Amino acid sequence: MANKKIDQDALRQENIESTVTKAERIYNDNKKSIWTAAGVAAVIILAVIGYSEFIAKPKAAEAMAQMFPAENSFAEGEFDLALNGDGNTLGFNDIIDQYGARGGKDIYFYAGVCNLRLEQYDEAIAMLKKYKGKDNVLAARAESCIGDAYTGLENYEEALKHFLKAAAKADNVYAATYYLRAGITCEELERKDEALKYYRIIKDKYSDSIEGYEIDKYITRAEAE
Repeated sequence: MANKKIDQDALRQENIESTVTKAERIYNDNKKSIWTAAGVAAVIILAVIGYSEFIAKPKAAEAMAQMFPAENSFAEGEFDLALNGDGNTLGFNDIIDQYGARGGKDIYFYAGVCNLRLEQYDEAIAMLKKYKGKDNVLAARAESCIGDAYTGLENYEEALKHFLKAAAKADNVYAATYYLRAGITCEELERKDEALKYYRIIKDKYSDSIEGYEIDKYITRAEAE
């Protein structure tokens, strides 16, 4: 038995040595390619780190600094100035051209709303559709603004879709505003039964909202038509 165990151990050691020898041979035969691949990977990693540290981060900081004057103009209701700048400060359009979304994804929302308020509806839709923020309140507002832009273009079917998307995203008291817009749009489309459905959602679920206090007059109007 002892001799058999010794033979098995010797065989196992021989297999290990054979495997190591094969691995060494493969490595020696291919080490130039292996080291070349490793070198390329290292260069790529260093390039990515370098881009992030020395280009992307400074550009993001620069873009955010440029955003402040435009945001202030937006807050003051100076939408043309906020969008286009004045030659001394950049507007949202300039910042997007130079930095993209490095200053934050909200820039597309700001630019879209500015276009909407300036009645530049196609541009508003294009910008607002680029907004991909994760904040549900702002995402719902963006959808509603797209609906407003389609309303400005008298494309009521598309407007309705976006008002309902806004209501679904909001799922809170703000949803009442979007359901009201949906109902009014349905009346424009002469679909009073559908309009009543959205008005009654407001009455049943959002009676404490501003829209809820006045919803009876919309229900009465839709029922009378």
